[in-house]
Amino acid sequence: MKLVRKNQKVKTRGIHKKQTGLYNFSDYKKKRYVFDYWSIIVLLIVFVLVALTPILWLFVSSFKTPSEINSVNYHLFPQSWDFSQFVDLWEKCGLTNIFINTIIVVAGAVVCAIVFNSLLAYVTGILKPRGHKVIHIMVLLAYMIPSALAIYPLVKAIDNFHMLGTYIPLCFVFGANAYYYMLFKNYFEKMPKSLLEAAHIDGLGNLKIFFKIIIPLTRPIIGVVAIFAMTAAYSDYLLPYMVIGNKSSENWTLMVAIYNFSSDPQVAPHILQLLVLSIIPQVIIFIIFQKQILNTSINSGMKE
Repeated sequence: MKLVRKNQKVKTRGIHKKQTGLYNFSDYKKKRYVFDYWSIIVLLIVFVLVALTPILWLFVSSFKTPSEINSVNYHLFPQSWDFSQFVDLWEKCGLTNIFINTIIVVAGAVVCAIVFNSLLAYVTGILKPRGHKVIHIMVLLAYMIPSALAIYPLVKAIDNFHMLGTYIPLCFVFGANAYYYMLFKNYFEKMPKSLLEAAHIDGLGNLKIFFKIIIPLTRPIIGVVAIFAMTAAYSDYLLPYMVIGNKSSENWTLMVAIYNFSSDPQVAPHILQLLVLSIIPQVIIFIIFQKQILNTSINSGMKE
């Protein structure tokens, strides 16, 4: 116990004696750095307010009636905070069915993102058969092609397979992503080779090693890829609009529904409420998994 306490004291002293970086650990306590310290704090607060202002304005304005929004005399806050109008809008737009459609696409995209990218990364990152470098380069080249340029040939290919109006191509397209593949590949390459060699000695095949050893050890990166795939599939509009179309409301995903409802004279005055309902799931997901998202964004380019 005494040795641990001594080590903790040494680490603490080392932090306070830190000489690298723009400011040291305790520089903010010195008078000559007080102004700089508080200037940075104020600047960060301003950035946070600028980022949150559109979301807060959307939430507050969603409670306003159409007459309040179009009024010449602007008021920041609504006259009444009536949550029942969200319930009425939910029933009027049939959002239950729309959210179910969206969940189907999101779930399929998450499954495809985990299965396809992890298997491909396992092949190129661990098994490394002949030609694995060519496959890796082709994936990276595909990542450099702007998605807007690939949308037309992609939709034509889906049409040739007679899959327009179905959710299957959406799951495949949202799941196949070079960034997810690179996350898996970098993670796999950092695994100890001795563990895989021991599994081979025990007589496990490549597939058994993947499902019994690799996958259990890859749960953190699987969670991150699932979050990214979920967000991409949930918030995309263009591809679902071109694949599903806008004729039948029974197959609409959420973003396609918002676009179509914006021209509906009965729903258009309440479009702000619809936008609030659409961003609530994403906000909840970010609050729950923000540590995984931020840690991956910081460490994705780092290599041990």
